[in-house]
Amino acid sequence: MPSPSRSPRFLLSGARGVAIVEFALVVPVLTTILIGTFWLGRAVSVHQALERAAREGARVGITPACALCGSSTATDASIDVAVNGALAAASLDTSNPGLEIVIARNQRLDSNDPANYQSSGVQVTVSYPVQLNIPFTSQRATTISLTSSVSMRQEF
Repeated sequence: MPSPSRSPRFLLSGARGVAIVEFALVVPVLTTILIGTFWLGRAVSVHQALERAAREGARVGITPACALCGSSTATDASIDVAVNGALAAASLDTSNPGLEIVIARNQRLDSNDPANYQSSGVQVTVSYPVQLNIPFTSQRATTISLTSSVSMRQEF
């Protein structure tokens, strides 16, 4: 015959039973917060990688293609290569169908700029989808699109 202190009925009675119930109620909440924090950190990391990639693309787009070419700037293909290289360095999938790179040249970067500055700017916008997997919430397997845009101009 098992001792009364070891029986299942004793474990579920009194203070121990309350502790088990409280533990069962708190664990899903703490797990959700822990995993949610992880995915939030991942989203911030991806956003920083997008920012670096857009900055690198804008830098390539605004610098002259060669020192002897004069005012010739880099092509859109070379900007794409620079952005994809920065994304690959951050371990992001550059073949993701949701990846979007938008290059805008000769944009008005600041409404207070004189007219001659308007033709020397480049703006690179990078969008990338990130899937969130937060359990026990409505955000389970939700995909959000993170976007970063960088504008640079070449001053003479």
